[in-house]
Amino acid sequence: MMNQGWIYREQVDRTQAGFTLLDYYSQRYRHSTRAEWCDRILTQQVQINDQPATPETILQPGQWLTYHRPPWDEPSVPLDIQVLYEDADLLVVAKPAGLPVLPGGGFLEHTLLHQLQKQYPQETPVPIHRLGRGTSGLMLLARSPLARSRLTKQMRDRQIRKIYRALVGTGNIPDLFTIAQPIGKIPHPVLGHLYAATPDGQFAQSDVQVLQRRSESTLLSVTIHTGRPHQIRIHLASFGYPLIGDPLYAIGGIPHEIHDSSSDSIAVPGDCGYHLHAYHLEFVHPREGSAIAITCPPPTILSETYPIN
Repeated sequence: MMNQGWIYREQVDRTQAGFTLLDYYSQRYRHSTRAEWCDRILTQQVQINDQPATPETILQPGQWLTYHRPPWDEPSVPLDIQVLYEDADLLVVAKPAGLPVLPGGGFLEHTLLHQLQKQYPQETPVPIHRLGRGTSGLMLLARSPLARSRLTKQMRDRQIRKIYRALVGTGNIPDLFTIAQPIGKIPHPVLGHLYAATPDGQFAQSDVQVLQRRSESTLLSVTIHTGRPHQIRIHLASFGYPLIGDPLYAIGGIPHEIHDSSSDSIAVPGDCGYHLHAYHLEFVHPREGSAIAITCPPPTILSETYPIN
C-alpha cells in the first residue's frame, strides 16, 4: 500500500547561498542522481518559497525550499509494537528489529513514531533516545513537555542506564572490559558522512561483560555511558569483534566499503542483519521522582539458553 507522500522543507543558510538549486539538491542528497533532481525541479516537485524555479536558479539566504515527494510504496517492516509501561508522562515500548524509529531512508509511515501517533492521535510521543533500525528492544518516549525536558536532562547528564545484549564471534575476548574509542564523522560516498571510530571524535564509553561463550558466537552484555550514533556497533568492531551479521561496520570500527574498497555494494546504517537488543532501562520518573527499571526479553538468538562455558 502506498503512503500519502511527504513535503520536505528546509531553509537556505549563508553557507548554502550562491549554489544553484540543482547543485544544492544533487550534492546534499546523493541518494538520487543529478538527472533525477533536475527532473523533479522541472516538474515543480521542488520549489523555492512555494514558487516554481529552474535548476539554474541561484539560492539566497533565508529562502525556503520544498520537495513535494509523491506517494511511494514503503518497504515492509514488522509493526508489532508492545507497550511495556505507560502513564500520562511517558511510554516505554518494545521496538522490533527492522522498524525505523523516525522517517527517513524510504520510510515514512512504517516507522515507530508514525505507528505511535496513530495510537495516540491527540499527542506526539517524543523519543528520548534512538535505536538503529536493526536494533530491537526498549525505547523511552515522553508524552508531556515536563517529561521531555526532565528525561532529556537525565539523558544529557548520563543518569539513564541502558544495557544491551549483543552477539559477536568467538576468540580471546576478556570476561570484562571497557571500550573508550572516540566516535566521529567520516566521509561516505552516498550519505555524505556517517559515524565511525576516529582518533579525533567525541568521547564514548561502553562497558562489556561476556555472558556466554558458545561454539560459534559470544553473547555480551553492553552498558553504554554515552549515546553516540551506532556506538555499540562501532565500539565492538573497533575492539576486533563486529556484531555478527553487521553489514556496515568491519574490524576497526569503520565501514566495509571504506575498509575494503573491492566491495561491490555500499552499506548504510539502516541496513539490518546484526544482533543487538536494548535489554534493560533505568531512569527516574520525571514527575514522581521514583526509580523505574524495565527489562525486555531478547529475541531467541540472544536469549541465555545455553550454559556458560
